Amino acid sequence: TYAQQQVQKNDENISTKEKKAVIEAVGKQLQDNYVFPELAKKMSDQIIKKQNSGQYKKIDNVFEFRDILTKDLRSVSQDKHISVIFDPEAIEDQKQAVTEAEKQKLQDKIVEQNSKGNFGFHEVKILEGNIGYLNLRSFQDPSYAGDTAVAAMNFLSNTDAIIIDLRQNGGGSPQMIQLISSYLFDEEPVHLNSFYHRPEDRNTQTWTLPHVSGKRNPDALVYVLTSNRTFSAAEEFSYNLKNLERGTLVGETTGGGAHPGGPVTATDRFQIWVPTGRAINPITKTNWEGTGVSPHIEVDQVDAFGTAYLKALDQLAKVNTDEISQTIYNWVKEGLKAEQQITELTEAQMQIYTGNFGPRSVQLENGDLYYQRSEGNKYKLIPMGNHKFSIKEIPFFRIEFEQGEDGNQVAALIGHYNDGRKDKNIKD
Repeated sequence: TYAQQQVQKNDENISTKEKKAVIEAVGKQLQDNYVFPELAKKMSDQIIKKQNSGQYKKIDNVFEFRDILTKDLRSVSQDKHISVIFDPEAIEDQKQAVTEAEKQKLQDKIVEQNSKGNFGFHEVKILEGNIGYLNLRSFQDPSYAGDTAVAAMNFLSNTDAIIIDLRQNGGGSPQMIQLISSYLFDEEPVHLNSFYHRPEDRNTQTWTLPHVSGKRNPDALVYVLTSNRTFSAAEEFSYNLKNLERGTLVGETTGGGAHPGGPVTATDRFQIWVPTGRAINPITKTNWEGTGVSPHIEVDQVDAFGTAYLKALDQLAKVNTDEISQTIYNWVKEGLKAEQQITELTEAQMQIYTGNFGPRSVQLENGDLYYQRSEGNKYKLIPMGNHKFSIKEIPFFRIEFEQGEDGNQVAALIGHYNDGRKDKNIKD
């Protein structure tokens, strides 16, 4: 935030006295709250030992100190959730929020900030072939993000498949996992996950909800896109669906953080993100801590969307065998494959396609082919291979050039439409 940027500019020094106080406070918070007490003591002992031996003595920058402390704690625990945080303004805001009205005002401020990113719902759309796409950047608390989640899931409720993109999702609220997952199952409750919480020494369970606003989509194929940046709650969502056999994971193995928790104030300028619990999947009886969630289809995260989209189309084509559906699926697959295998043509190769074809014309201008019908707009042609071209501005229309008998000349231009129609013009 802007406030944090100002802090970084104006308040960067840390004294020996403050370093000692932070180390003691961080160690205490870990021993009081970290999910594994024995490991908490080892972490605390490690940073106190380094402090006593003078290994932090030369560090006088708060951000360098924050980072090295985080690194040292993780070197003992291997827990990627643990993080030392320098944020005096947030700590002060929390201190000032004493009354219920002040606490509500602080909460409203947080909600307003999160609303600028649409509560993590970055993009929702319907792809060709009646396949839904949800790009979700975080799982935020349904108490304020629920309406947005309900709107997104209802928008996708009539699709035959849903691609949920978690490649840039770093986690968040288990309750949002519960809400979104509920739209992917029918009314019969499904056990999603269990948790052990160390501070209260209690176990909890999360199940799909018996009631949701709007329409569920329990029959849609589900594909979840993952990357090595997919973390925490985003991993739980992926792990849940994988073990419930409700979704196909496509992409990379995730980051490997299965311990829920939150930030705890250590001093007046430092907090520590403390994992206070652990996930216990009802099927595997374990979790993804340290290992991540492996995908069903392993590909580079850059290729995950195209891979999942093609897979969804192939699966739907096996079920919907009518001519109209097959035509649509083949149309979309042809376009996707062309995007994945870019065709480049030389000017000499493009020159063959130029000419007039009845009311249509194709001209070569500045190294690109352009299509025009009568006096209409000119559109740049995008090579697809096999003498076919697409037009970005007209996604339902493509052009194919029919070769002459000698194979070196163009005899006709064939217009292809996504409903299976064709029209043909002989070259003048």
